[in-house]
Amino acid sequence: MPRIEMLPQQPQDPEARALFEQVRRSRGPNAPLGDLYRVLGVAPAMFKAWLDFAWPLRLQAKTSRKLRELMILRGALVSRAAYEWAHHLPMAQEAGVSAAQIAALPAWRKAACFDGAERAALQLTDEVTAGPGASQSAIDALRRAGFDDAQLVELVLTASFYVCVSRVLHSMAIVPEANYDAKLPSLQPD
Repeated sequence: MPRIEMLPQQPQDPEARALFEQVRRSRGPNAPLGDLYRVLGVAPAMFKAWLDFAWPLRLQAKTSRKLRELMILRGALVSRAAYEWAHHLPMAQEAGVSAAQIAALPAWRKAACFDGAERAALQLTDEVTAGPGASQSAIDALRRAGFDDAQLVELVLTASFYVCVSRVLHSMAIVPEANYDAKLPSLQPD
């Protein structure tokens, strides 16, 4: 149970209700909002800022959705964020992340199923998630993998934003809803 009372699926606050409807327009008019959004909706201005940042990262980036979802799953593992894992696992599968890649994420450095660009992005994710940020060698590896400066910004922002997501989830004690598979794989030593 989250540490604060979540808004209902149909909140009374007009600002929160408008934001919930904005989310539903992208998912279907009867789509339930996840508990994360129901907690964020308590502070409508912050929820709007969250959506204004998260949705372009998800929907308007030039880097591949598959690569970014792979990074999000790895960040969820490193952060031990079961909610993030549960919600992004179906998105990652839809974006083309293979079952072999998902299974290999706990020990990605030893796995043969990742190409050079994916390995560079996973290294960036590990460094950003563990903090304080990406090393020069991680940035250089992304450049060698063919990413330009705009794509580097997208990848750093993706890894950084999803660290924020995991910190909010943990801080507010938000766990996966009952209809999500919340089994978070164990990390394996490198």
